[in-house]
Amino acid sequence: MANIKSAKKRILQNQRRGEINKLRLSRIKTGIKNFQSTISGGKKLNIKENFLKLEAEISRAATKGFLKKNTASRIVSRLSKRLKSSPK
Repeated sequence: MANIKSAKKRILQNQRRGEINKLRLSRIKTGIKNFQSTISGGKKLNIKENFLKLEAEISRAATKGFLKKNTASRIVSRLSKRLKSSPK
């Protein structure tokens, strides 16, 4: 355990940030799973809606520095590819 006040504060900050990062990652993974399940379900309106929400979440994670920019764009690119190949 840290003895210095600033080190104690940093430990608390790191714990808080870790929880936030876990939530962000969980939200992205859940969104991807929901998107894939709606594609297999074939509901066209929900597919587009889910894609837009997921794209916003991923780009937000990239701007916050949680995901690298290229990683985020690769994920969105793959999702849009699946969206275009989904049955109309």
